[in-house]
Amino acid sequence: MGAVTLRVADLDGMIRYYRDGVTLELLRHDGPLAVLGRGTTPIIVLEHAPELRHASPRDAGLYHTAILFDTREALATAIYSVASRYPGTFTGSADHLVSEAFYFTDPEGNGVELYFDRDRSAWSWVHGTVEMATLHLDPNAYLREHLGEPGVQAAAAGTGLGSAIVGHVHLSVGDVASAREFYVERLGFETTAEMGDQALFVSAGGYHHHMAMNTWGSRGAGRRGLALGLGKVEIVVPDAEELGALGERMAHFRVGVRDDGRTLAFDDPWANLVEVRAAE
Repeated sequence: MGAVTLRVADLDGMIRYYRDGVTLELLRHDGPLAVLGRGTTPIIVLEHAPELRHASPRDAGLYHTAILFDTREALATAIYSVASRYPGTFTGSADHLVSEAFYFTDPEGNGVELYFDRDRSAWSWVHGTVEMATLHLDPNAYLREHLGEPGVQAAAAGTGLGSAIVGHVHLSVGDVASAREFYVERLGFETTAEMGDQALFVSAGGYHHHMAMNTWGSRGAGRRGLALGLGKVEIVVPDAEELGALGERMAHFRVGVRDDGRTLAFDDPWANLVEVRAAE
């Protein structure tokens, strides 16, 4: 997964949240556009759009952006930083068997997951389905076990530890059947887990999930109007050949695609913009 673009009303406030709270680095800030990430990897792109309004909580759109950290210490550092600077944004935590996850809501209502993956050898697969669960995970106990003095110092400095990427993107959609048809049958992801007509998890390359779609708060939602929140989901494929094959597949299914020679862009059934590019 590439960077997730968010349309925001308060650009400076949102930069502070993701930089000073989540411990991402401000990689670029050009007028109404800010890019945050780690090293040279963009994770969150913020587009200033103060003229827009917030969507209804029942609308389709972003459920959360999930940021994957490379070590438990790096994750604990980010959790400690957000909890210290933005304590009211923590919404929960869970052991998902494949991962350890902590959930937040940014100042404009966008969901954020900060997580660490267990080693793939510990994941359990049965007939192509990965075993996931939602088990109790005490955030205070997690910090006591994994947050050391280097993490405390890094959080105080707003720098964080280790590396991070967008691990997966979770969307709110109107119905799971349409999500499966689009993201699996057309786009080409593989289903890794399902929760009846409530949620679908999909991936490529044997990951537990690169994307998820649920109807928990958005069942029956139609196409999105222009609003604050999710602006774009970026997917990165291995090479130009894969990008070309995707373009042919989407043409076969008569999905309207914008092709600028470097990226393919298209809307899912709820008008969530998806942009696909080849790895550099």
